[in-house]
Amino acid sequence: MIDNKEEYFKSLKYAGNYIISRLEGRKVPEICLVLGSGLGPLTEVCDKYFSVPYSDIPDFPNSTAPGHAGTLIAGNLSGKDVFMMNGRFHYYEGYPIETLVFYIRVLGLIGVNTLVLTNAAGGINTEMTPPEFVAITDHLSFYCESVLRGQNLDELGTRFPDQSCVYDRELVTLLEDCAKDLGIKLSRGVYAYMKGPQYETPAEIRALRTLGADCVGMSTVPEAVCASHMGLRVAGISCITNMAAGINAGPLSEKEVLDTANAASAQSCALVKEFIKRM
Repeated sequence: MIDNKEEYFKSLKYAGNYIISRLEGRKVPEICLVLGSGLGPLTEVCDKYFSVPYSDIPDFPNSTAPGHAGTLIAGNLSGKDVFMMNGRFHYYEGYPIETLVFYIRVLGLIGVNTLVLTNAAGGINTEMTPPEFVAITDHLSFYCESVLRGQNLDELGTRFPDQSCVYDRELVTLLEDCAKDLGIKLSRGVYAYMKGPQYETPAEIRALRTLGADCVGMSTVPEAVCASHMGLRVAGISCITNMAAGINAGPLSEKEVLDTANAASAQSCALVKEFIKRM
């Protein structure tokens, strides 16, 4: 929760000015792509303007989750100028909720207007077969401490933002078109947020399915809420890497998630590259 708006805005502007200085006169990219598991290879095909560790950016936190490199990249991907967050921040890492979305506010203030969030998720919809992809159309955030709690940042958005369409409908349709043309299976779905780091129980998964969730994960929702508060367009893509607790026999494991995400990496990268190209 933000206790001192003035100091918080100073931090936002300080970090933003640093990023602008690293662009060395180039136009600020309008798209920010957050790389979930399996999308790391996109950093190798991007024509980079700069790549800096989060630790070099004033007041940025460090990413401690496995497989999250912790670097901000600016460059050209599929003919578009983009920022790429190679690693994100999770509530389970111990950060205050406002820290998870610090980067969104920084990048939004300097010119980003579209946020593309990708993640690895557990499948709740029993018709799913990992690995496959979901274009997020809505979310459940009952277990998410609101990133807007405390003093409202009036300069960024309204006190009580509408959440009827957090995920941009035109971008969902564009994702579907891209997947169809590439021969990649993609469905629409509702993403349920859970704090983690423990996986959900079978009872929790049954409850989430009853409530209409198709997949579940430990990220994305705080970021989507923050971005929508600022008026950014939001797209969300989940790679279903495993079926959630109680659906298949056997325990869940981080290894299964990472192995499946890596196996789906070629399709994940192709879909995102085409999506950015057509955006």
